[in-house]
Amino acid sequence: MLAIKELSYYVSGKQLLDNVSFQVSSKQHIGLVGRNGSGKSTLFKLILNRLNPDSGKIEISENWRVLSVKQEMPDGEQTPLEYLLSQDIERNQLMGELETCEDTNRMTEIYDRLLQIDAFGAEARAAVVLRGLGFDSEEQTRPLNTFSGGYRMRMSLGAVLFQEPDLLLLDEPTNHLDLETSDWLGSFLKKYSKSFILISHDRDFLNSTADSILHLKNQKITKYNGNFDTFLDTYNLQQRNAEAQNAKIEEKRKHMIEFIRRFQYKATKAKQAQSRIKALEKLKFIAVDQNDPTVAFNFPEVEPLSPPILTFDRVHLGYDDRVILKNLSGSIMPDDRIAIVGKNGNGKTTFARFLTGDLKQKKGIRQANNKLKIAFYRQDQFETLDLEKTAFKHVQQHLPNTNETQIRSHLGRFGFEKDKVFQQVKQLSGGERARLLFATLTADKPNLLILDEPTNHLDLEMRESLINSITTFSGAVIVISHDRNFLNRIANTIYIVKDQKITVFNGDITAYETAVIEERNRPHK
Repeated sequence: MLAIKELSYYVSGKQLLDNVSFQVSSKQHIGLVGRNGSGKSTLFKLILNRLNPDSGKIEISENWRVLSVKQEMPDGEQTPLEYLLSQDIERNQLMGELETCEDTNRMTEIYDRLLQIDAFGAEARAAVVLRGLGFDSEEQTRPLNTFSGGYRMRMSLGAVLFQEPDLLLLDEPTNHLDLETSDWLGSFLKKYSKSFILISHDRDFLNSTADSILHLKNQKITKYNGNFDTFLDTYNLQQRNAEAQNAKIEEKRKHMIEFIRRFQYKATKAKQAQSRIKALEKLKFIAVDQNDPTVAFNFPEVEPLSPPILTFDRVHLGYDDRVILKNLSGSIMPDDRIAIVGKNGNGKTTFARFLTGDLKQKKGIRQANNKLKIAFYRQDQFETLDLEKTAFKHVQQHLPNTNETQIRSHLGRFGFEKDKVFQQVKQLSGGERARLLFATLTADKPNLLILDEPTNHLDLEMRESLINSITTFSGAVIVISHDRNFLNRIANTIYIVKDQKITVFNGDITAYETAVIEERNRPHK
């Protein structure tokens, strides 16, 4: 069992956690939610003893093993299968001891423990985890150093899943996974026989895996039973009740103030007036959420274009002598909402780069409306922001002939108000940088938005705002994402990238996921 008792923690004088208490017992599947920067990842570091609390206690049962994904990526000549097996320290120690043990009683103890931890089925279990994370039989036997950084990150995730600790701590594990792998991970966690705490901003993923929610807000943690939607219903009801109670308090306060104003200087009523003054001081408003500019996404209106805005015919795409996609034909309409799905490495980003005009086709024709403006949100775009420049300067680069009032107005669409527009990027949070990227990308009013994993740096509230903005956007949108809720709510067409082809799927994201699960469960030859 994990027991957090009256835990408090400060960073540079700012309090992140204030007298937090909760428990995690066996077989609990917990989602940890809260705004970016609220202290979720810090709480994990405290549990893992990487940080020391300012006050309070963290107690972990002696027989409980707590693990999280390692920050450093695996590398070297080991294969993925060998790497996963090497991470199970207890199994390796016992197997090593067994080779040299001559004490019959100790050998019996070792065998008993090896059977308890399923040591002899370890290789098969490791292979199942790797296959679920996208490594086929051939890839499981290749050296680690032949894989991309993204796939080596998957191996780090696979290592902790394979070890099946008593408490698994997962911080945004679906980031950089494709939809198919994210679905597999959700299925794995749903059936996980031990406990986990999961930080995620993917509401569908939380709904499918968590049976309770810890909500971190205003330095406090509140526990809710049920999945994320149940938490949200309960929380919203509490907020509405709080607003109604506050309205009553405000009405009562007005009556008290009016009584005090009228009678505090009259001898016959002075005592009653003083009594009301004291009662007024005791009136407490219940905290409720207000409209928050830090979640703002509000795309500008764009010039309408006649359809189609972009066409492509018999196109081949690739790099150097390698063909990634071939014989692509299709068109993009002014109001399209397209989701591009498929396993990582199949060519989703390659296709997106082609649509933007950044990647030239090897064969075929690409034709675009001569008034078409395209904005491309890339996964690596955070690295392109100049840390020394202000939000104002970044947008000004895209609107060189625009005055300060117009630039401020555009930045205001994305929650940058007053002096915030002149803050340097290095002073902005991850969510603020994401909003700044969207502000710069939409500054010249593009007719087509191409978004590659746009939700990776956004918390739940910001994702909701982005969904609303895309829904009302008057141009076309093409999205690559592993966030099922996000895709379900914005996409009306699904492109599947597979086997060097792009096909249109006849159904929604839920139907596509069902098809993927059925294919995954078919017997492997």
